[in-house]
Amino acid sequence: MNETVRIFLQDHEPIDFLFEQNRDDFIVDEIFAKPFKTKGNFLILHVKKVNMTTWEMIERIASFLNIPASSIGYAGLKDKYATTTQYLSLPLKYERSLNKLQDKQITILETFKDSKKISIGDLKSNRFTVTLRNVDDIKAGKIEKVARNIEKIGFPNYFGYQRFGQDSETQAQQMIEGEIFIQDKKLKKFLTSVYQSKKFNEWLKERVEISKADAINGFKLLKGDVMMSDDDKLFTPKSPSLTDFRDKKIVLTGLLVGREVFRARDEAREIEKKYDDELLQEKGLRRRAWVYPQDLTCKYRKKDSAMELSFVLPKASYATVFIENIANKNFN
Repeated sequence: MNETVRIFLQDHEPIDFLFEQNRDDFIVDEIFAKPFKTKGNFLILHVKKVNMTTWEMIERIASFLNIPASSIGYAGLKDKYATTTQYLSLPLKYERSLNKLQDKQITILETFKDSKKISIGDLKSNRFTVTLRNVDDIKAGKIEKVARNIEKIGFPNYFGYQRFGQDSETQAQQMIEGEIFIQDKKLKKFLTSVYQSKKFNEWLKERVEISKADAINGFKLLKGDVMMSDDDKLFTPKSPSLTDFRDKKIVLTGLLVGREVFRARDEAREIEKKYDDELLQEKGLRRRAWVYPQDLTCKYRKKDSAMELSFVLPKASYATVFIENIANKNFN
């Protein structure tokens, strides 16, 4: 079960630059979906972490406070090899104890109060600041040109390479086919998500190939596609409006296989069903298949041969895929 090659609409020659995820060159700031209240029974932490996963940070804080990790709420997972900021919630009664926390990898930037615990998905988007190295004047011009074009037409919202560990895809396939039995619930859920992500990427790759074959300027919509409106409602229009799609009034969604999920129809379903698994017991979902970077800035630092890109992406999308799209090649 090899990782799906991610292909993109642009046909430009690959741009060669150095891209690494590390604490200096990959910075992520979580943008929350709503303002916090000034009172309530929950303490909201705005935290910065360096070179550790969100789960590692939560487990370390939970261990320090001697509480279950499930008592700490979070909106989304952030990359390990990076400097990231995000929001956590925990019961207000631990506020005083938390003041004694000292950790070289975790910094509490500020605190708030709110009446509700933070739940997965509460975030709105993420701001990324990514530094590309080994960039000269010519490459800098090419990078900005391609990035600006992607800002206008968007890019396919593949799951990035971070989603697929070295052995996780093989394990996921073996588990789904019944060759191995996974008892650990967390591992089983993770491997199921890897399987769903793999299917999604395979479907999206074919849809990009169809669009490229038709030589249209952008992504090709099909009759029966499941779209998402501004208020996140799913619907299947009789005839998908390419104008509304390009104007970002509607968003194409792809299938995360499973039960009780809105499936495509007609022509779109003919493609989708090749990557479906209606026997999977995990609950299915729809995922944004096309995203647009916003608030893009490009800063070329000639002195250290570096290009700094800053941009905002909606939740559940990968900055690394945007960078791959600019380079027109896959990273791993």
